[in-house]
Amino acid sequence: MVALRIRDVSEEVRDALAAHAKGRGQSLQAYLLELVETQARRLRDTSLINHVGGRSCGSRSLPGGSAAELADQREQHGP
Repeated sequence: MVALRIRDVSEEVRDALAAHAKGRGQSLQAYLLELVETQARRLRDTSLINHVGGRSCGSRSLPGGSAAELADQREQHGP
């Protein structure tokens, strides 16, 4: 694991995030980690969708095929 540090966050922003985290029953650190992990998944999913959508072989996915392929890619590459 690595540590990330964000500098120059205003107190107003920090307080708003902390209040939201508290309302969700989370620490600020747990809430921010969840946000970062969610964004990383979205970026990876977008990349995979663009890769799959860019196939030039003329193949088409069956209904539900894209979701299954995305799940397979997630399993191979981790969270």
